[in-house]
Parts: sequence; C-alpha cells; structure tokens
Amino acid sequence: MSSVGVHKRILIGGGVRSGKSAFALARARQLGARRAFVATARGVDDDMRARIARHQQERGADFTTIEEPIALAHVLAGLAETEVVVVDCVTLWLANLLLRGDDESTILRHVDALVEVLRAPRFDVILVTNEVGMGVHPEQALGRAFRDVAGRAHQRLARGADEIYFAVLGMMLRLRPGPVKIEPFTEET
Repeated sequence: MSSVGVHKRILIGGGVRSGKSAFALARARQLGARRAFVATARGVDDDMRARIARHQQERGADFTTIEEPIALAHVLAGLAETEVVVVDCVTLWLANLLLRGDDESTILRHVDALVEVLRAPRFDVILVTNEVGMGVHPEQALGRAFRDVAGRAHQRLARGADEIYFAVLGMMLRLRPGPVKIEPFTEET
C-alpha cells in the first residue's frame, strides 16, 4: 500500500498481448483496495464490444469501471475515494482523439493536461500503453500521425513516471527505478 501522501505514477508499455494489462491489474491490487479502472476503448463493433465485456469480466468486482474515451485528464482530476487507478489504454485514447479530427498539437495539449493532473496525484495511477514505434513505417498518413503522436506522448508521460515497465517477449522489464530488472510475472492474457 502507498504511504499516505506518497502516490506513484506508473507507466507500463509494450506490444499487443504482451501481458501489460494483467501486470497493471496485479500491480493495482498490490497498491490499494479502492480501485478504479478507466477504460478508453469504444464499443464500435461486435468484436470490440466482446473484448470490452471479456475485460470487465476478468477484472470482476475488484475495480469500479469508468468508460471515458476522450476526457481522460478531466476524469482523473475528478476521482475521489480511490487508492489506485488503472488507465487502459493511452494509445486507444490517443487514437480516439486523432480519429475525431484533433491534430497533433491539439492531442499533445491533451497529453500535457494529463501530465499536469499527474504531477500531484491523490492516488496511485497506472497508465497502460502500446509501444507502436518499433514496427514498420506506416504506409498511410493516419498511421504515421498515430505513431508520431504516440511516441511524443509516451516521452512526456515517461518523464514524470516514478516506475516504468516494458513488456517484451513474455517478460516484464522494470526500466525505472534502475537498474533494469526482470519482474516476476507469469499471468497470460
């Protein structure tokens, strides 16, 4: 449990199906009993609605779920009576902003607003995100814009993070605080 007044900002990144979300939920369960889960996904089709339902079922009653695809900083600023919040996921949030027509500078202002809320958190915050900059160069302009804004957002979020983890090849690497260490974690997602 976090000490009174001392709250962590945790950033967990990595590839799709790398165990990030399961690790985030396990970490949240270590940090506090009053937990919230801010879901940024939108149920735009049957597949997404099924995924959302499956994830809600996996979390069970351990978390109060808040669905917010756009106003992330506003939601976090308004939360009360919470010990730990998991935001899953940052890249879906960025995609939502991009797809509604926001340009990179507007999106980065939203990221800066989030960073500002996280400067003095009233609870532990765990941000889950996908690392998208390690793949192929996107063919389409929208793909390149998404990759670029995600990379810039990750840099801004990482600067203020107390703990940073990177999921790769079934391993969870703790990057901050150093030294780099493999975290024990075996739950598959």
